[in-house]
Amino acid sequence: RSSDLMPLGIQFSGSDEARAIMKAIMKMLHPVNITHLYEPAEGTDIDYWMQAGVPGASLLDDFSKYFWFHHSQGDTMAVQDPHTMNLCAALWTVVAYVIADKE
Repeated sequence: RSSDLMPLGIQFSGSDEARAIMKAIMKMLHPVNITHLYEPAEGTDIDYWMQAGVPGASLLDDFSKYFWFHHSQGDTMAVQDPHTMNLCAALWTVVAYVIADKE
């Protein structure tokens, strides 16, 4: 199985206030050792929003083997390591939950 999507942290672009919130969120992920916040966020699917001033975040993962499978017949869930996928899901779940609960 491939563990090429092991999450390393979050790439983030936003205001100083938003960055402080993201740093606090990333500290909550200490138990799974995914605490790094990198700059800037990137991704063609979020660039438009970030250019409009909306904070953006993207998963930074170990994509060293990403193109071995990307858009090939091997690009299926079967090649993913379930533990790695659970870590990616947990990271985004924590981020989404905390941000949604902000007033």
